[in-house]
Amino acid sequence: MNNQVIGKVSQKGQIVIPIAMRKSLGLEKGTEVIFELNDNKLTIQKVPTALDWADLVKTLPVENVEMDKEGHYDSEKSPDFYDWMVNG
Repeated sequence: MNNQVIGKVSQKGQIVIPIAMRKSLGLEKGTEVIFELNDNKLTIQKVPTALDWADLVKTLPVENVEMDKEGHYDSEKSPDFYDWMVNG
């Protein structure tokens, strides 16, 4: 898909987003978008929905960490836990 398309602003101040771009972003009737103006450049992006966030969370790695009563864990069974705790 081409990243640049020329459009027009209507008398009512409306802009039509080309269909290929709407499909690419998953924009449908009623979808909320964010307009941002920086240095005379306008960007439009889709507001993430709860489903978008749920899909993102599904991609996060999961590591089950078992701790004893003193809060110690087996670093061989949970090799990434320490790095996550220290570096986030």
